[in-house]
Amino acid sequence: MPKRFPLKSLLVWLSLSLVSANAFAIGKCERLVATGNPEYPPYLWRDPQNPQQLIGANADLLKQLGKDLGVVIDVIYSGPWSRAQDDVRTGRVDLLAGAFVTLPRLENMDYVHPAFFITPSVAWVRKGEVFPYTSWADLQGRTGDTLVGNSFGQQFDTFAKQNLTLEGVSSLTQAFQKLLLGRTDYVLYERYPGLAVAETLGVDDDLEVLDPPISSEGLYLALSHNSACNEPWLRGQLARKMTELVASGVPEQILQRNLELWKAQQMQPDPVGDANQ
Repeated sequence: MPKRFPLKSLLVWLSLSLVSANAFAIGKCERLVATGNPEYPPYLWRDPQNPQQLIGANADLLKQLGKDLGVVIDVIYSGPWSRAQDDVRTGRVDLLAGAFVTLPRLENMDYVHPAFFITPSVAWVRKGEVFPYTSWADLQGRTGDTLVGNSFGQQFDTFAKQNLTLEGVSSLTQAFQKLLLGRTDYVLYERYPGLAVAETLGVDDDLEVLDPPISSEGLYLALSHNSACNEPWLRGQLARKMTELVASGVPEQILQRNLELWKAQQMQPDPVGDANQ
């Protein structure tokens, strides 16, 4: 006759098993490393006091996620945007702290839903040199700049590859400089981070944007397929906590706080200097 276990003992055993499973999931990756675009205020930028770290709205949001999950998330500077993406793709870094959805990234990363920000991207031009623009097709026949590895959503990326003349540069500073020297006709970049950088360079009065935006895309947290920490438990917990934070309006509160921080820092000497260039 099979041996029967009391119901109480079975429940205790199941509870201990669940606790052990969660402890294992948390303990296996007590620290996650994230990176992102270092020239992306107010979302991300290099900490003037510690240039090897990234600060900003995205970094604060990740730290809040980590705190809620009992995991330390360190947001580091790993190089320009193209290098940051490559580090996440290869698994040298676990997380990309803010990225649009593209097919190439989907092959290498798991996106955490929902998006925590929706950000418009625009074509920047020299002041007083606006050209007729109502759709993507109006960019054809002109030369534009964008950051190496940057994306504006899969649909626009496909159109641009087939129809536009775009050159890749390593920094937005370089792109704006080329634009103001007349070496390009427009620069593609997000509206608000672009304005923040233009104000820092003191060229915001020399630039303007074309409307409508070329795209408005969701900004997501992405976890590398090659991260040793990429497990169903972690993906599920990140999605659950992100859903809670977005529903409660936390990302917008964090964004406003970092807008003020970025503006305040621009009134002080910048020890990073031209390190982003």
